[in-house]
Amino acid sequence: MHFETSLEFLESHTYDELNLGDTSALVRTLRPEDVKLFALMSGDMNPALANTEFRHSGLFRDFIAHGMWIASLLSTILSTQFPGPGTALMETSLQFARPVTIGDTITFTVTVRQKFAHNHHIILDCVGANQDGLVVVSGSVEVMAPTEKVRTKRAALPEITISDKYARLQVLVQRAAGLAPIDMAVVHPCDRESLRGALLAADAKLIDPILIGPEQKIRAVAEEHGLDLGPHRIVDVRHSHDAAAMAVTLVRSGDAEALMKGSLHTDELMAEVISRSAGLRTDRRISHVFLMDVP
Repeated sequence: MHFETSLEFLESHTYDELNLGDTSALVRTLRPEDVKLFALMSGDMNPALANTEFRHSGLFRDFIAHGMWIASLLSTILSTQFPGPGTALMETSLQFARPVTIGDTITFTVTVRQKFAHNHHIILDCVGANQDGLVVVSGSVEVMAPTEKVRTKRAALPEITISDKYARLQVLVQRAAGLAPIDMAVVHPCDRESLRGALLAADAKLIDPILIGPEQKIRAVAEEHGLDLGPHRIVDVRHSHDAAAMAVTLVRSGDAEALMKGSLHTDELMAEVISRSAGLRTDRRISHVFLMDVP
């Protein structure tokens, strides 16, 4: 049996070189990225992928591959190794016996069953089995085999990264699971994103927000964007400068454990944080980390 190798070159098997019973195999393990990438490429959005709660639950092991992902292994083995470059696919018939889930390793095998000299067509039997030896797909394929030897350099495929910001965020959220929410001084949450961010963090039981800013403005933003302020405390101050000063005061007095920046300039907030008389300075140097999560 011929197995796929990582050779630098791809080389075809010509019609004359192939004999009845010759066989070749390709081995692939289904990864979460394969399911996502196939869905993005094909537009075939598995309902499980579209369901955020399910996607990030412990049921990820139960994700199943698209049927055509499994079929694509047949295309790979035919075009790259057996018969190889120069092969033309004419007809295929596949039956899918059982699902393939994340982590399954599939061995896809093709075997020469018939040859037709008048048109150089070959019929191959196809079987895909998982790591337990259970058949997941079977059938046959008819191809026109190359009549001349083809040898070509194997192309280096680019690395593909699927950006899933929600999944990465959830890793951090899960690390905080079970911890008590902290009292968070939210400084001037007077636009949609800064107010919504604080409320989402509260819903996730990460913080108990103390909303510091002009109360009328905070309530107007909430009403305009359909945000529920719930029981969260609002500290009414005149403007963003006062909000920064009040937030620092709450931290100094122990009424808040941390600061969250809202819709004010960083220098406004930091001026209060580093104030020698009323800020949060210590003998240690302040360090600043800015994280941008972009594609």
